[in-house]
Amino acid sequence: MCIAGSAERRGKRAVELGGGSLSREEVAGNYKEYAAFFEKPKQIEKLDNVPKLVDTFYNLVTDIYEWGWGQSFHFSPAVPGKSHRDQTRLHEERVADLLKLKPGQKVLDAGCGVGGPMRAITAHSGANVVGITINDYQVARARNHNKKARLDHLCEVICGNFLQMPFADNFFDGAYSIEATCHAPQLREVYAEIYRVLKPGQLYVTYEWVTTPKYSADNPEHVEIIHGIEHGDALPGMRSFTQIVEIAKEVGFDVLENRDLALPPAHPWWKRLKMGRLAYYRNHVVIALLSFLGIAPQGVVEVHEMLFKTALYLTRGGETGIFTPMHLLVCRKPAVSQRE
Repeated sequence: MCIAGSAERRGKRAVELGGGSLSREEVAGNYKEYAAFFEKPKQIEKLDNVPKLVDTFYNLVTDIYEWGWGQSFHFSPAVPGKSHRDQTRLHEERVADLLKLKPGQKVLDAGCGVGGPMRAITAHSGANVVGITINDYQVARARNHNKKARLDHLCEVICGNFLQMPFADNFFDGAYSIEATCHAPQLREVYAEIYRVLKPGQLYVTYEWVTTPKYSADNPEHVEIIHGIEHGDALPGMRSFTQIVEIAKEVGFDVLENRDLALPPAHPWWKRLKMGRLAYYRNHVVIALLSFLGIAPQGVVEVHEMLFKTALYLTRGGETGIFTPMHLLVCRKPAVSQRE
């Protein structure tokens, strides 16, 4: 079923790059604060500050993501013969199919960004999607995109913390998160909230950023790669593939499916990053020029450079096989809640 909209389009021009909800004068200072806070993710003590700094991160990077990547802030398995846009759409539609969504159902998008996946899932299934993001700038961007795609009657976006969601118990017919819960200071808290708002017997699908069985904490190169990913993507510590399953079960979910979608026969998800290196250098020159001319705010150049360095770490994580951004969990909330 196809209604309207698209899975992924670029939504920004270079001359429009800014700092989200931050004023031009605040961008550079907020970048320095962010970079210092996430310098050592494993040693973060004040976890209560993580949501605020994640909000800052998305103020800093949302425009650049939209300009250089698209409206869907996630990776997808490479599919021979398919464009990046089609690969993205297929990865998102898989979520709708796993949830068995139907028109009229209400589904939660926990950590919706600017709503790329939301629009693809709605267009594919006809379901009503309610997205939540901690960043008010992303809320405005998502609502604007929803309206342009003529899907605003089916897609709703609110600003809030997915650790404390403003929804009643047993409210949603399904829930999903796409590379979003990695930002939670405690994964158990967000899984427990999703469990709470999900109707008994219904499904939760998530794509998680995790270390794989190949990762060794005793390998200095592995540690460097994971730290580089954490620092450049606002992660308060990477979880392992075993931890996410254990936590899902701890909050009450039955885990129905648990596998890494990046494993063969899937083609490398990081191929797009390697192909984009030339574009990075071109874009960096453009951003530097715009910053010099006073069109882009001071600090945007440093943010773009951070994202490029992070892309190198992500590529190394994929090539070594120690990291995946698409570990799939399909969970069900029991028909009779185990927590009642």
